[in-house]
Amino acid sequence: MAKAVIGISASEVTIQSGPFMGEPRTYVNAAYVDSVLKNGGIPLVIPFTAGGSEMAFKQLDLVDGLILSGGHDLDPHLYGEEIDQKSGETWPDRDAFDMALLKRAEETVKPVLGICRGAQIINVAHGGSMWQDLSLRPGNTLKHMQATRPDVGTHVVKIKSGTTLEKIMGESSLMTNSFHHQLIKEVAPDLTESASASDGVTEALESTDGKVIAVQWHPEEMHANPAPEAAIMNRLFKYLIDKAEEEKQ
Repeated sequence: MAKAVIGISASEVTIQSGPFMGEPRTYVNAAYVDSVLKNGGIPLVIPFTAGGSEMAFKQLDLVDGLILSGGHDLDPHLYGEEIDQKSGETWPDRDAFDMALLKRAEETVKPVLGICRGAQIINVAHGGSMWQDLSLRPGNTLKHMQATRPDVGTHVVKIKSGTTLEKIMGESSLMTNSFHHQLIKEVAPDLTESASASDGVTEALESTDGKVIAVQWHPEEMHANPAPEAAIMNRLFKYLIDKAEEEKQ
């Protein structure tokens, strides 16, 4: 069986010094690439382009599965809100590009794993909404932007019984890392909340057919940690790759 090619949506960073100062650079953290390689897939970084949906569709057609990676805050206008003072930097063009990748993946029945921002893209693309900052959410909210190194878990996530995520992970709870100041508010009507933190914050979503999985934490940063709970994160990538290989048949 041919290995599945997994596309990883990329971001951009502007070089701050040296001969290429001021020039944007396409990138993803190497952990995304490593997590696909380690679990038997072929990683292919998909750069943002200004070609709109048509270019996104052509790029997505080159791969068998998709990882929507982390990055900028989502533009609140996508879910009918003005930008709050506590909202971070947004990049509407990338929002549109990532949503086009997601749309094409769903149209062509290719599995998708959304990570952090990627999970938020999935929720909003399907009609959900966001808290623009954790301080705007009523009630007690845990620290979701950890100061600890990224391969270490800092809070517990409870996985709902009977969900695809529970079948993937083989666990009812996980210790996860956390690097987000925006939170899922309203879950999209056609998605299911499959995990949450002890403060009630949504930590994972999934489609009814299990082809779209979205997690708010960063499993790619934890997958190489030798701690047992971190090694479990490989199961997410193995699931995505296996699903992509199945759909190729």
